[in-house]
Amino acid sequence: MSQELARPTLSDTLTERVLELIRSEGLHAGDRLPTARELSQRFSVTTPTLREALRRLEATGAVQMRHGSGIYVGSDLERVVIPNPNVRELAGDQLLQLLDARLVIEPPLAAMAARRADTAALRTILERAGRHLDGADAELHETNMTFHRAVAQAAGNGVLDEVVASLLSLHAAEQREILRLFDDRVRDHAEHQAIFTAIEAGDASAAEGLMRAHLTDVKHVIEARLG
Repeated sequence: MSQELARPTLSDTLTERVLELIRSEGLHAGDRLPTARELSQRFSVTTPTLREALRRLEATGAVQMRHGSGIYVGSDLERVVIPNPNVRELAGDQLLQLLDARLVIEPPLAAMAARRADTAALRTILERAGRHLDGADAELHETNMTFHRAVAQAAGNGVLDEVVASLLSLHAAEQREILRLFDDRVRDHAEHQAIFTAIEAGDASAAEGLMRAHLTDVKHVIEARLG
């Protein structure tokens, strides 16, 4: 029975064949693929069957189907970590678990970023955040999350970068709730600036410690607010 369940389906096979086509043709994000009709003829399947495989690929960001335009290679083709768009919102205790997960991952990434000291993007983001301190919550939240994603990106580990990006994008609503509960824009921004300063100075130990202290600070406030 287990061998029967493990046998690849036609949709599985078609998915792999489309991916093989993209790679063998050297296509990149934004490049156009043949039409669904052309692909179905190429793979000797019906168009509805081919579209099922394309929908699976679209769900992971590997392809994009643009109505009236065609099928394109997606920007997430080579992602290792794929967010699950069907997950439910997190309850209060799970907000704390989300912060615990970030505490495990993000401080070492801040240290790695400091060793590379590539800070141009981080400086720009912090300057933008400073301009949003008196603005709308949504704008400030997005800029703050961009800062954390940029630190992960600056660390130079693509897989861990994707993990952080997935956590922050998948649980965007929960991150907004964390920002609302924390409710101290100036303090949050000052802690981000301190992390940036350590990264810019190439001080890995300080960058790691400051990122850990920042996330711990946020967690303690959320714990107190949740009561």
